[in-house]
Amino acid sequence: MIYTVTFNPALDYAIGVERLEPGMTNRSTFEQLLPGGKGLNVSTILKNLGIENTALGFIAGFTGAEIKRAFEADGGKSDFIELKDGISRINVKIKSAEETEINAIGPVIDHDSLNKLIERLDTLKVGDILVLAGSIPQSLPDSLYSDIMARLQNRGVMTVVDATKDLLLNVLHYRPFLIKPNNHELGEIFGVTLNTREDVIPYAKKLRAEGAENVLVSMAGEGAVLVTEHDEVLMSRAPEGKVKNSVGAGDSMVAGFIAGWCEKHNYAHAFKMGLAAGSASAFSELLATRQEIEKVYNSFELL
Repeated sequence: MIYTVTFNPALDYAIGVERLEPGMTNRSTFEQLLPGGKGLNVSTILKNLGIENTALGFIAGFTGAEIKRAFEADGGKSDFIELKDGISRINVKIKSAEETEINAIGPVIDHDSLNKLIERLDTLKVGDILVLAGSIPQSLPDSLYSDIMARLQNRGVMTVVDATKDLLLNVLHYRPFLIKPNNHELGEIFGVTLNTREDVIPYAKKLRAEGAENVLVSMAGEGAVLVTEHDEVLMSRAPEGKVKNSVGAGDSMVAGFIAGWCEKHNYAHAFKMGLAAGSASAFSELLATRQEIEKVYNSFELL
């Protein structure tokens, strides 16, 4: 079974504005209200690809109830822990000439609720896959991802981590199956600017040397780079298409990679599936469907 964890899920309130004018009254051209959060996005793409999975995490208040309702109404399977206080956050996505995001803080996760999640994760067994994705609320320790992986060590659970800075670096010791920084996040770790696929390779290899089994680096329009557990380097330019919505594209890449790996246990196929899923979501107003992903998959070849 595949499990995703989203510690701070949200309702994503997307608003279209013809021309955003700060300090003025702006009128929207459209609105969307959808369940959001990196782990939930991964779960949605996996579900769209026909792969069973369960979304874990915390919800609170009327917004949390709507996250659960909307996610499950779309076919998702969840096992959320409901917090007693606060409300799940609403993140505002303003779509105009440029995309502007306002992300809320989210509720405080109390000790007892966190222990309930840990107890749930303690039931994972050999062959399960755990995806830890996104930031964590300020009420939780920065070591949380690595603490979870320490508990799961030697249990045969494959872990995938999509996080930034210390959240990512702290897990490398526990040999995650896959990590997915983008080129800017990778450059920030090492204090460099990485613009090309060739620039990325030595730094992805450094993270491999520090413990990650596979390092997948997304690069938006430049495509992506994968350094595998065998130190094989796979690269590809981005598939061609018109970008309509960048939100969730990186999460879709993670889900596509996992789906491809589960299907064939072949890194080239997993890498191409990741690129196809990430690009298909970028080319769509919503997270990509299976048909959209398959269409992109068949439209390009790896370098």
